[in-house]
Amino acid sequence: MRIYNLLVIFVLSAIVTSCGNGKDLGKSFSLVLDKPSETLINGEMLNISLKSKGDIEIDSVSYYIDDVKLGQKKDTSPLQTEINNSKLGTKVLKAELFAGGKSAIINTTLTFVSSEAPSLYTYEIINTYPHNTESYTQGLEFHNDTLYESVGEYGHSALLKTDLATGTILNRIDLDKSFFAEGLTIINSKIIQLTWQSNQGFIYDLNTFKKEGSFQYSKSKEGWGLCNDGQKIYKSDGTEKIWILDSKTLAEQDYIQVVDSKKVRSKFNELEWVDGKIYANSYQFDSISIINPETGAIEGVVDLRPLKKEINTIKDTGNEVLNGIAYNKNTNKLYVTGKHWDKVFEIRILKK
Repeated sequence: MRIYNLLVIFVLSAIVTSCGNGKDLGKSFSLVLDKPSETLINGEMLNISLKSKGDIEIDSVSYYIDDVKLGQKKDTSPLQTEINNSKLGTKVLKAELFAGGKSAIINTTLTFVSSEAPSLYTYEIINTYPHNTESYTQGLEFHNDTLYESVGEYGHSALLKTDLATGTILNRIDLDKSFFAEGLTIINSKIIQLTWQSNQGFIYDLNTFKKEGSFQYSKSKEGWGLCNDGQKIYKSDGTEKIWILDSKTLAEQDYIQVVDSKKVRSKFNELEWVDGKIYANSYQFDSISIINPETGAIEGVVDLRPLKKEINTIKDTGNEVLNGIAYNKNTNKLYVTGKHWDKVFEIRILKK
């Protein structure tokens, strides 16, 4: 019995741009990969080639991923290359063709996912503290053992300074009823607070608890969650992107895209920086994703669904979801809560 090795070819749909009267040139070729374009893995060898739809012979073709040149060929035979992106997610593959004095560019989309599935975690409750059920929690963060909270909903949005042990609100700044407050983070003695769809965030002095100014978003779609590593600020906007902001100017400088081993993921809400990783709530899912801030890979998922059984105030089960992660780096303790929940939980994460 003879055994044949089957080479599976993936022909990609492409967007063609042309110059030098090369419109027909671009339409005469399609990009071909030897692996599925939606689930590519960093570090794997990838064969990229052109498939001719006619009898045109090319002079050369150069291949690029996000404008980084991979290599060049003098014909349509495969270019074999090892792809090593510093960040995962969606990339643009470009082929620049030259033939008979004409040129064309073919673009298509590739998606790089994590090489490993996320580790799965559960939890145990260490302590329970009271939480104001009027608070639609959008952001939660510790500073010097004091809890700061951003609460949302139109007409109820505010910035709170809270005593963890008693749940007492020590200070409060109410936002104008036209704003829906979202995430917050504390850096450089400033409290940074997002709003949802107003394309605007606010800056407060940490010591005086007074608003000092505001800032605009740029390319990010909305304001969802915030955290920081002491140098940079990370901002989610409901898409697959987590934006990296300058901590002084709050300008968007770059972004990562969040992926697991299967696909690009989105809807990351409240963020927290914990021991070099981004911990993120996923909107409508009672879990925490543990995200590598360099690559965007989800390295772990903490299942917190049973926590709702501990809550006495859940009325709207579709909206009063887990949302709020606070890490006290002075004590290495992790706390979580949810929208209108009556409790804040100190938890310990355990691997399944």
